[in-house]
Amino acid sequence: MKMVYGLLLIVTITMSFATDRYAFSNARQRAQFEHLLKDMRCMVCSHQNLAESSAALAMDMKKVIYRQVLDGQSDQDIISFMTARYGDVILFKPPVKSTTYFLWFAPLILLLIGALMFKKMVFRVAKHD
Repeated sequence: MKMVYGLLLIVTITMSFATDRYAFSNARQRAQFEHLLKDMRCMVCSHQNLAESSAALAMDMKKVIYRQVLDGQSDQDIISFMTARYGDVILFKPPVKSTTYFLWFAPLILLLIGALMFKKMVFRVAKHD
């Protein structure tokens, strides 16, 4: 349990240092920046958002988002820019559209195939007994 608390402390401290090096003129800009970093995926890290990542590409992406926040762009403008540059895969919650059907429905399809295979195997074993 101590290890879990230690890891949570390290993550919290790391995230606070990640956003402290960016200066904002108001709390709204800081909140917008932090929100965007948590909603966007690091393209080189597995299952990490930009706020958690220290990869070089993630740092560059943070700088781009920071400049756009300071320029007064809306969340949607920034998200549109980033998805145009990196694709919908950058979002932790990509929109449901023809290019993201695989992201949304592949797990369900694989689960159904697995359930059908399991059912088939169970009935095959039951017939032989």
